Amino acid sequence: MRVFVTGGDGFVGKHLEAAFTAGGHTVTPAGGPHVAGGIDIENVTQIAEALRAAVPDAIVHLAAVSSVSRSHQHPRESMAVNAVGTTAVLEAMRLVCPEARLLVVSSGEVYGRSAAQGPLSEDAPLEPLSPYAASKVAAEFIAFQYHRSYGTHVVCARSFSHLGAGQSPNFAIPSFASQLAAIRQGKASSTLLTGDMTPIRDFLHVADVVDAYGVLLDKGVPGTAYNVASGVGRSLQSLLDKLLELSGVHAHVEVDPARLRPVEIPVLVGNASRLRGLGWNPTRTVEQALRDVLGEFGGLSRASMRP
Repeated sequence: MRVFVTGGDGFVGKHLEAAFTAGGHTVTPAGGPHVAGGIDIENVTQIAEALRAAVPDAIVHLAAVSSVSRSHQHPRESMAVNAVGTTAVLEAMRLVCPEARLLVVSSGEVYGRSAAQGPLSEDAPLEPLSPYAASKVAAEFIAFQYHRSYGTHVVCARSFSHLGAGQSPNFAIPSFASQLAAIRQGKASSTLLTGDMTPIRDFLHVADVVDAYGVLLDKGVPGTAYNVASGVGRSLQSLLDKLLELSGVHAHVEVDPARLRPVEIPVLVGNASRLRGLGWNPTRTVEQALRDVLGEFGGLSRASMRP
């Protein structure tokens, strides 16, 4: 299968390219305009030209402003990239390769206020609490409109939190790992800065998320959303405790007011029964993911981690 990947230079994109290539697929990753050969995700013409060159059987649309915190600071950018960008991908696909399959990557954040109901199925109301989440709701709506109006083979993945090597330190867990490395190397004081540590989230290893995307391209029902989730809630504090244990670094943890969000979802856990019904099951542990994150930072090599 020939697979075109927007956001191919990002965290998940790099893992997906490696896994899909190892699986025998031909992958064409497309980065943003900041990299050579990249595309402006809001530009239909540029996307269409890239699709004509790639001749894909499937498209994985990963390109996005993916930070909830950043979206609160730059709501217009988030809506433009995530919603308008998805529209541009859909339109370019309709013009160039209307028979291809499209996986639009959304987020568990779309449930927002509904998360108080417990582990969420795909039928839960979409009540976003951030510009990021609102932009993902808009992206889903336009994607399903294309399916209904034009017969576009589109599936949406509502992915919950995922971890692994290569994630930006702008996100909580790699930020903690980066700070721990700096402490161990003597480049920083023993104070580790955090945001709110009480939220409970549903974490997966990024490799399991990539496996889910492969299953959805192969077996996902067009016009359908699927949660990509473990069904297990873990507090951010519990993950930081495990990072401290694995790294062997002693740190004083302090909440940084600048890292707090204007609004927070206390608990966000997903029910992935629909996806599991297609044959997907996660096979890696969160501890494996944490070890992978720690392992990429200098001073926190695998050899230095506690078994």
